Amino acid sequence: MLESKFQERNIVDKPTCPFCARLLEEPSENRSREMPMGSCACGAVYICDVTGHNLGSALVDALVRACNGDSDKAWNLLPEEDYLERQVKDYDLETHRIVHGGVYRGRRIGGTLLFILLKGGPFENKMKTGTAGAQDTKRVSRLPDGKAEARPLSKEEVEALVTSYDLEPLLAAAEGDKRIPRNLKRLLYSPDELLRRRAAEALGRVSAVISAKDPGPVSRLLQEIFSSVTDTAASPWGAIDAIGEIIRFQPDAWSSLIPRLAQLSRDRSLLEDVLKALVSIGHARPDVLHMSPNRLIPLLEHPDPRIRGCAVILAGQLKLKEAKADLERLRDSPEEITIYQDGTNHKKTLGRLAAEALAEI
Repeated sequence: MLESKFQERNIVDKPTCPFCARLLEEPSENRSREMPMGSCACGAVYICDVTGHNLGSALVDALVRACNGDSDKAWNLLPEEDYLERQVKDYDLETHRIVHGGVYRGRRIGGTLLFILLKGGPFENKMKTGTAGAQDTKRVSRLPDGKAEARPLSKEEVEALVTSYDLEPLLAAAEGDKRIPRNLKRLLYSPDELLRRRAAEALGRVSAVISAKDPGPVSRLLQEIFSSVTDTAASPWGAIDAIGEIIRFQPDAWSSLIPRLAQLSRDRSLLEDVLKALVSIGHARPDVLHMSPNRLIPLLEHPDPRIRGCAVILAGQLKLKEAKADLERLRDSPEEITIYQDGTNHKKTLGRLAAEALAEI
């Protein structure tokens, strides 16, 4: 298995960047002052207002820090036009955690992390280029005829399009219709497994279109989905599939979340879903998968053929020479698993998958 234990489920989370969803380091700059700061790898600057009542001052300090101390430049910046601002509330500086209930061990938690991301920076430019490695990523990210559909789609229309695997109208409307991701997310709860997989793929494709203009909504969507997975009462069945598809269709932007995705396999009941998500990412960009052979190869002998099958595919994608002997032993296996691809479920034997993997190594 990828991980042996699942993290404790509670209302305390590690803080993540609202722009790129990376885990954040504790704000350490100016720690002696009331408002310590930090910076994210995506270029965002964040500042901690420990009371949550001095956000005006926090905004000014963060803007100046984002402008490398140039206060004149900072004062001339316009929100949304020159920079994006986000806030993460219920932050506890003492433990470096988000405490959703607002109270932790008898202490009231009222801190706020305020984030500033200058527009036109490296992260936003990378989002706009849509530089995903696979050809299908580039193809699906474009809008048909270069235009967005003006008329919003109802949730019934969204479901009908996903059911028929007609995704082009969704891509055309995605940039202007903010309800589409929400309506697609609703379908991740469907009891129909094929509909869930199609909805997850559609969500990945739509997210790539939205991210090209503003990565913020997709970052928040990813955080919502990750949080839902740790809450069994709220978790949609297709949540992990959706995470994999969003990363698949924009790996340059979201591949930093792959370790966080892999950590979900600490819950053994989620191992198959995590592996399927990694396989999906690997179809587009196997180079962003950094899996240890020592963790993957034992899965080739897992008692569940679905997990063995995913491990076989990953071994081929990663060109693991260390897996050759195990793959040879699986060449004659008649066991079948179901693989989703391009809107359809396909049956393949482990023997065929092993032969295909060996051909890639």
